[in-house]
Order: sequence, then C-alpha cells, then structure tokens
Amino acid sequence: MKLQKIIHGGCLAGHRTYILSGVGILSAIASYLVGDSDLFITMQSIFTLGGIYFLRKSNETKRKYHAKNTRKISKSRRNS
Repeated sequence: MKLQKIIHGGCLAGHRTYILSGVGILSAIASYLVGDSDLFITMQSIFTLGGIYFLRKSNETKRKYHAKNTRKISKSRRNS
C-alpha cells in the first residue's frame, strides 16, 4: 500500500511541475549571483520557467471549471 503511494508521487503528486519550476528559478538566480551566467540568460530562464508554471496553473483552472459546468442535453433535443 505505501509503495504504491510512493510510486504515484505521494502527497506531492499534483505539485511536481510547481516544484520543478520553483527550483529552476532559484537555480537561475543563484547562477547569476555566483557569476556563472549573465542577466539576459537569467531573465530568459526565469520567464521560461514562470511560463511553464502559469501554463500548468491555467490548465488546472480550466479543468476545474469545465468539470463543474458540464453541458446538459435539453429535453427538446432528446425528443428529436
């Protein structure tokens, strides 16, 4: 039972994309502060990883909205 939970991601199963984006942004900032990259590369990395974060967030919002508001067939269409 516990092995299946670990295999499927456990309590962080739905948050992997957010964690990877956050760690990527922190590593881009750290590499700039250490001097391994310049400002242009750092900003490019931050915007790319932030885009991934917000793209995932918008897909989850759409999924929740469409799951609650399912289309129902009206009575007039069922009779025809």
